[in-house]
Amino acid sequence: MSFETISLLLNWLELGVLFGILFRLARTFDLIASTQRELRRAIHHLGGRQAAELNDDAPGGSGDRVDSPLTAISYRS
Repeated sequence: MSFETISLLLNWLELGVLFGILFRLARTFDLIASTQRELRRAIHHLGGRQAAELNDDAPGGSGDRVDSPLTAISYRS
């Protein structure tokens, strides 16, 4: 094989490796984004539950829902 043929094959191999790395990075960032979304949902859910428990324990038992700072924040899904 000539030098040009080997050089071309190595260039294609390098390009394939770079695409593989980019693909893995994209999947890693997708995993991070979905984990972050789930954590936000859990925090939002727990904040609503905590506000409801605080409201139930309030003297007078008005039954009105008290918004905590966690439930006042809107999160994108």
